[in-house]
Amino acid sequence: MIEVKDLTKQFGNHLAVDNISFTAEKGEILGFLGPNGAGKSTTMRMITGFFPSTSGTVIVGGSDILTQSIAARKKIGYLPENAPVYPDMTVSRYLDFCAEIRGFAGAAKTQRVGETLERCFLATVRHQAVNTLSKGYKQRVCFAQSILHDPEYLILDEPTDGLDPNQKHEVRLMIREMSATKAIIFSTHILDEVDTVCSRAIIIADGKVVADDTPDGLRRRSAFHGSVVLTVKGAASDGMQERIAELDGVASVSVVETDGDRMTLRIFPGDPALPVADRVIASVSQGGLGIASVFVEQGRLDDVFRDITIGK
Repeated sequence: MIEVKDLTKQFGNHLAVDNISFTAEKGEILGFLGPNGAGKSTTMRMITGFFPSTSGTVIVGGSDILTQSIAARKKIGYLPENAPVYPDMTVSRYLDFCAEIRGFAGAAKTQRVGETLERCFLATVRHQAVNTLSKGYKQRVCFAQSILHDPEYLILDEPTDGLDPNQKHEVRLMIREMSATKAIIFSTHILDEVDTVCSRAIIIADGKVVADDTPDGLRRRSAFHGSVVLTVKGAASDGMQERIAELDGVASVSVVETDGDRMTLRIFPGDPALPVADRVIASVSQGGLGIASVFVEQGRLDDVFRDITIGK
């Protein structure tokens, strides 16, 4: 696993990372979230040995990133932010160069580079200079070098930044496939990515870990979690809000929207773990109204993110 213990980074008077601790185990995809300037990239740079920490330790697969740096970094694949690559190299030459640095030679190097080009959908641009590529392709080239040596641990800083929707889908699929045998940490600003890719998420703000939970666990923190959104239609909708509010298990009812003979209500249960949707539907049906739509809110990650990072 990757073990981060009491990690701190100070730049002059600025405390960028403030005594954070967490672990990431093989088989786990850990999303690293936070507003700009929260300390995400600084933390990733310390995990990979790019920055020394002011205090604290990082253990990668049993090797300390500072005292056993080479042993630790051999196990890591790292995609830094902004995809730093050599612009005057062709794609294949750049990956060939990275493979040599990683200790590959001869047929093994040729095979590894060829497999990585195919896996990252770069075969069609393999002979192009990096500086002629789009931002998305440059990002894929940098992603390719991070997985070239089949590392046990992947640290990916905004891996889908600049990619089009199809490319994002491909990278997310690769990340999920690789997670079976690797521990993966990646930062993202895309909350949907947490839902579709991550098994766990850490939210960092002002250099501190403010949440560490599964995506589902984070959604449960939403004020809307478990609420029922109901749209009814019919002339008898008058008084429906009051009737539903009197139902057993209902804490409150608010009107979201009215449009002619349609009314949309949000019903909050007294306990989100005890759903009230069936009771609400039965009450509406007995009142002679038609139900246009009904769904139970699972919670909104964007609301939770704002509450945690701004209202903490």
